[in-house]
Amino acid sequence: METPLFTYTLRLADNALVLGHRLSEWCGHGPMLEEDLALANMALDLIGQARNLYTHAGSVEGKGRSEDDLAYLRDCPDWRNILLVERPRGDFAFTILRQFLYAAFMHPYFERLAASKDETLAAIAAKAVKEMAYHVRHAGEWVIRLGDGTEESAARLREALEDLWPFTGEMFEMDSVEQALVDAGIAVDPAVIRPIWDETIAHVFGEALLTCPRDGWMQTGGRRGEHSEHLGHLLSDLQFMQRTYPGATW
Repeated sequence: METPLFTYTLRLADNALVLGHRLSEWCGHGPMLEEDLALANMALDLIGQARNLYTHAGSVEGKGRSEDDLAYLRDCPDWRNILLVERPRGDFAFTILRQFLYAAFMHPYFERLAASKDETLAAIAAKAVKEMAYHVRHAGEWVIRLGDGTEESAARLREALEDLWPFTGEMFEMDSVEQALVDAGIAVDPAVIRPIWDETIAHVFGEALLTCPRDGWMQTGGRRGEHSEHLGHLLSDLQFMQRTYPGATW
């Protein structure tokens, strides 16, 4: 039986690792050398966050599982990431817009998590705040550049927005697992983040000449272990070495 703190920490870790892996898929394929390096560095930020969170989750669980065990030896139904981060890489506009939507949420989220009564989560969040501030700025600048650029770049960005927007609602979901931790001063209530996220989105979209879609039906299920086929393909890549050579270490 998972404890609320274990599940909560695992959700944060899974989000970071899956999105970090998606960004890493751009390594060597960026539109220019500078951006290739920027995407790789953002991927490393997220993977570093995931490592710290998995280590804490393993400690909370108390069953001796390491960060590697949690990353490489779980199957799809055991993962708790939101569906937004497991969507396939897509083109550059898709990747940049997803990164902006996610980072615009996680930056203020980590700011508040840095005050958590769980000292380890607070320390992880305090470091992650600085990283996510860069992600918001970098991705946001690219959203503006693409949206207010050529007809081609603007069209690709609008197409990405149409695809991604129905996956944003899951970031703001709250269940009994997290409500208990919010009440205990450990977790962050995502409802507090919503107006900050809305303001950031509106500001950047305004400069990018993007129209913010109306909220409607939203995709959900990832936080409960209900995933798309895309996560299975991702895990077959991510976990290949450990599954092929069990127990291998560098």
